[in-house]
Amino acid sequence: MPTPIVLTARGLTKSYHKDRIDVPVLRGVDLNVEQGLVTALVGRSGSGKSTLMHLLATLDRPDAGEVFYRGNRIDDAPRAVRDRYRNHDIGVIFQFYHLLPELSAIENVLAPAMIGQSAWGYFKSRKENRRRADAMLDRVGLLHRAKHRPCEMSGGEMQRVAIARALMTDPTLLLADEPTGNLDTETGKEILRLLSELNTSDNLTILMITHDDEIAATADVCWRMKDGLIVTEHDERSENTERPFSTHAA
Repeated sequence: MPTPIVLTARGLTKSYHKDRIDVPVLRGVDLNVEQGLVTALVGRSGSGKSTLMHLLATLDRPDAGEVFYRGNRIDDAPRAVRDRYRNHDIGVIFQFYHLLPELSAIENVLAPAMIGQSAWGYFKSRKENRRRADAMLDRVGLLHRAKHRPCEMSGGEMQRVAIARALMTDPTLLLADEPTGNLDTETGKEILRLLSELNTSDNLTILMITHDDEIAATADVCWRMKDGLIVTEHDERSENTERPFSTHAA
């Protein structure tokens, strides 16, 4: 039985304007992200990976093409629908964390609940929200750092807080843009192990952008980008190699 498709891109194009010149970044990208798997998108800097991620997360709009979430078009949906998609259906983590520096770790994790609920709704569910945020910080091993601000944490700790924040609303899909790119090798391995645990225990679907072929090889499915196009797909499920994301290997 085929694996359900969570996220689909069809014919995505995107250009940016510089000095009255159009600079094409995406040239017609097609992509399927299968439920419950870890999919890697690998390519050199400038290949269009991050631009594609922004379009999939509806942080930007394509010039042409379509994005579907569970069969429903999302890129041109009303703003309220796109806001709910970003706040509830997906979680996003970035290379540079994007934590709010004036907030503590627990406050950063609570941010999606603050944004996604009305003031009265958040007030009524504040205890439940706090329990959820505590549980997410505990899951990434940082409950003891709940009151610390980003400037008081290491890079690995900040990325763990960013993961906890992304999980706050119990998303079905995690988009991870170079999640280890700003970390040393050992800390990067810890983050990959954490993502592997989430994929295995929660059946969390993960789309991970990376420039590192070794990291990409740990995924169930690997797509390669070059010059704004997806040029190859390599399915790791047919291999028996040992790797962090090996749960779905045949």
